[in-house]
Amino acid sequence: MTIPNRITLEDLPTLPIGEIAALPGDELALLKQDADERLRSAKTLCDWLDGATALKYGEQAQEARRAEGKDTGTVRMQDGPVTVVAELPKRVDWDQAMLAGLVERIRADGADPAEYVDIAFSVPERKYTTWPKDIRQEFEPARTVRTGKPKFRLLLGEEVR
Repeated sequence: MTIPNRITLEDLPTLPIGEIAALPGDELALLKQDADERLRSAKTLCDWLDGATALKYGEQAQEARRAEGKDTGTVRMQDGPVTVVAELPKRVDWDQAMLAGLVERIRADGADPAEYVDIAFSVPERKYTTWPKDIRQEFEPARTVRTGKPKFRLLLGEEVR
């Protein structure tokens, strides 16, 4: 459907919101379709660039993490005038059934399970890393560590610290 003298997406920022709201429904619908298509196209381009950036810097970031003795987290690298900030988030999952059993054992021994776990049967990573080794070993089979999606930021003119 083509509307003669139709307002375009480029016109929208110059119009008061009331004038846009007063447009006929079919014109609003066409503008929304155009905006949605541009958003899809922009997202596809961003995904494509993110993939290329991950391909370019992913191995180097993994090596930098290894050199720092870590599997996840943030590292900074220099590529000429560009500082590459590579983030690989840590995602930890806990087996809920196993945690429930361990919580019951702690409770049966007269201790307070809240000292070790959140009642929702998740274990904050900060607590887990401070536990005594024997407690951590008991919980280890219920724990799964996975990584999140790598993220990169390119900072022009900023040096690695």
